Amino acid sequence: MSSDWVDVGGAEAVSETAPLSAEVDGVALVIVRCGRELYAVEDRCTHDGESLGTGHVEDCQIICPRHGAHFCLRTGEALTPPAYEPLRTYRVREQDGRVLVESQP
Repeated sequence: MSSDWVDVGGAEAVSETAPLSAEVDGVALVIVRCGRELYAVEDRCTHDGESLGTGHVEDCQIICPRHGAHFCLRTGEALTPPAYEPLRTYRVREQDGRVLVESQP
């Protein structure tokens, strides 16, 4: 089974403090840089559905702007209440200055 990679924008638009919002296969995502790595997670807090696109990022965690739940960008794991369910994660890579997210089969 082959995977397709979707170009979601320029790599310069992604930083450790400014997530890039994108949509792949009808799913809203946020892409965040942590060090040299890129991570992509579903743009929806598992506690109440709030967008994470304006959330604060620190220590490879994204923090929900509404109630402060922390999520690990590497694994999607919910690290603090009020969220208990993990975020869906997506494979992401940087190629030729572009950010590519793997389309789910």
